[in-house]
Amino acid sequence: MTQETDANLERVNNQIISEFSKTLEMFSLNKTEAQLFVTLYLNGAPMTLDQMKDALGKSKTAMSYAVRRLQEFNLVERVFQKGVRKDLYEAREDLYKKFMKTYVNRWLQSLNLQINNLEDIQEDLDHYPAEQRELFEHKIQEAISFHRSLETVFSDIKKNDFL
Repeated sequence: MTQETDANLERVNNQIISEFSKTLEMFSLNKTEAQLFVTLYLNGAPMTLDQMKDALGKSKTAMSYAVRRLQEFNLVERVFQKGVRKDLYEAREDLYKKFMKTYVNRWLQSLNLQINNLEDIQEDLDHYPAEQRELFEHKIQEAISFHRSLETVFSDIKKNDFL
């Protein structure tokens, strides 16, 4: 390949990483995590932290942190390769299902936490005068109802195996 072809391929690769990572950022990944996931996914082969650092122009510490976060989301896994002493990581297969399953589970956990927090606040309203308590109870019930509606949607997605 010529130097011009290499430069064009690099430019296209960077554009793909940039656009794909913008989508992933909407799912609560930061820019570095999203770019790293896309890089691992497009690379098609396991990478060391040093290779990731070189590919993205970031520090090894940033790559280590991003890999740990991606492992928490079940999007990246550490793999073994005979003869390689450094840790290797690769994007997990079945991209859509794994990513969406992680995302739906995070929503459900967050919604459950918010509902519990709102219910705790509602219990604490006993210390307020009746008029103020009624106003707050109504608003809290609306918020809980909203959260439960979202919970139902995400539970249905999970239950019906859309993922």
